Amino acid sequence: MKKIVFFDADGTILDIKKGVPESAKRAIEALVQNGHEAFICTGRAYAFLPEEVKNMAFTGIIANGGAYMEYRGKTLLDKEVTTEVAAKSVEILRRNGMIPVMEGTNHMYYDDDYTNEVDWFASLITEQLGEKYRSIKGNEDNLHIAKISAKIMPGADYLQASKELEPYYDYVKHDEGMASGTIEYVLKGFTKGFAIALTCGVLGFEPKQTVCFGDSNNDLAMFDVIETKVAMGNASPKLLERADYITEDMFHDGIYHGLKHLQLI
Repeated sequence: MKKIVFFDADGTILDIKKGVPESAKRAIEALVQNGHEAFICTGRAYAFLPEEVKNMAFTGIIANGGAYMEYRGKTLLDKEVTTEVAAKSVEILRRNGMIPVMEGTNHMYYDDDYTNEVDWFASLITEQLGEKYRSIKGNEDNLHIAKISAKIMPGADYLQASKELEPYYDYVKHDEGMASGTIEYVLKGFTKGFAIALTCGVLGFEPKQTVCFGDSNNDLAMFDVIETKVAMGNASPKLLERADYITEDMFHDGIYHGLKHLQLI
């Protein structure tokens, strides 16, 4: 039976410093050669997807936390908040003591307060973005974004910020892993789960044909709509609890072993 398989990025197939393990590249190539569909399904902004990932054998991409969809090079969905809401979001987050990283399809925006002391990989993000980086300052009224990663600083009132942003965004609070201390705000109604359900509807896949691989709490939305749920060995406790199968971690060939266990390669 033909399957459609969705893979999270960070912590599942991708490490921000080390990139993608060769075993994962080969496994996904074999998966597609065997006639299956393979989608990267990430909370990352499309602007921050490395070329290394885009050049893999994936037949589709879900990014921007579910607000961007692409299939075989054709964009199916690319939803943004309005520039007015984006500017208001920056004001609300800053007023409540948080540091905003504004994320979109073509650019990511943040200012000098987003440093390596806030996230150890901040300068690495800037380096990897290259020309896709923009400062918020000077672009306050021209922010083209689909989601926000906001850092919770000491004394920040993230509950108040989230209450004020509630009309526009749904959010996930990260308490562990690389995104610890971050709240992801994604366009209201748009999740990985929504994008997966839409993709499967468009491409004609039934629930029994769906598989996913994930590692963090923002993958719970994938687990909600997928029949066969695979957690990486390094996954969050909530994912491990709900997984149908637990594979190895990324750098111990977890993608290869998981696909092999499911007899997809």
